Amino acid sequence: MDNQPKHSSVGYNLAFLSLLLASVVFLCIWSSSSSVINPLFSFQKHDAQCPSKNLSTTTTTTFNVAPDELLATLDKTSIGNKTVIIAVVNKAYAVQEVKADTTMLDLFIESFWQGEDTRHLLDHLVLVAVDQTAYDRCQFLRLNCYKLETDGVDFGGEKLYMSQDFIKMMWRRTWFLLEVLKRGYNFIFTDTDVLWLRNPFSRLSKSETEDLQISTDRFFGDPWNIKHPINTGFYHIRSNNKTIALFDRWYTMKDNATGQKEQDVLLDLIRGGIIGQLGLKVRFLDTLYFSGFCQDSKDFGAVTTVHANCCRSIGAKVKDLKAVLQDWKQFKKTTTQKTTAGLAANGFRWSGHWGCRNSWKS
Repeated sequence: MDNQPKHSSVGYNLAFLSLLLASVVFLCIWSSSSSVINPLFSFQKHDAQCPSKNLSTTTTTTFNVAPDELLATLDKTSIGNKTVIIAVVNKAYAVQEVKADTTMLDLFIESFWQGEDTRHLLDHLVLVAVDQTAYDRCQFLRLNCYKLETDGVDFGGEKLYMSQDFIKMMWRRTWFLLEVLKRGYNFIFTDTDVLWLRNPFSRLSKSETEDLQISTDRFFGDPWNIKHPINTGFYHIRSNNKTIALFDRWYTMKDNATGQKEQDVLLDLIRGGIIGQLGLKVRFLDTLYFSGFCQDSKDFGAVTTVHANCCRSIGAKVKDLKAVLQDWKQFKKTTTQKTTAGLAANGFRWSGHWGCRNSWKS
């Protein structure tokens, strides 16, 4: 005879059902949370009805892949034909020294305000910050900012011309610009020691057959002459297979270019026949329009940009670029007065670039 009470089997069954229900709830919670931790669960549909506030809802968990931040930035800032303006800045260009009253970045942005038909171009400028301080300053100025940091490398301090850190920063810049081309965007690259006095798009060729238009330290008269001393501080480039191949070849040569900055390597490639090999069409820009301290524009009525090239230190560049802005404001004021009086505005000359000339003595 079985002397076990009947209610004990009922209790056993209730305990079993409770354990089963708890297991189901645990599995639902675990499978849902694991999709966040483990992407293998991200594409599974959970058709089983797990206990919830709404039992009629079927839950589908998806794995969210982070969007391409660079692509999003380029798309946000581009002009209609997928063209952007790109500048790179570090802490030394963005933060004032104790005795300073302005910065390179401030002068650069001020030129867009003082220039002719240039203010709206700030909407299409991507300021690439290579350190946290530069990025914070960019955001404070409410510009379009992109942060590009390199692990183990401090690009924040001043990089004197041709120092090892200067060369490293230039190659990092080249890599970044290659990534922009690969994403299908044309761009004007500009150093932040270039003042924009007029809209350069009005002076650049609009022909889509021209792959690269690049500034020069000195202009010899023929825009197709490969003997021009190029300057990578300002250029316009179109994204296509040829230009991507050019930048790829250029960047891969960095490890065999000891003691050379990226500009020297590109110049060697051009003079070595890379233009013909890749079928590129390259225009070398006239310093009458795209001027610099190496060779001043002689025409205030035509000058578009002014680059503080042929200069060694940030302090010297800032000093002489401040003088350029003063010259420009005086020209605009006098021109307005003479135009009102029906007279021609001519005879203007740039102030001497004494800060930059003396920078080579130290």
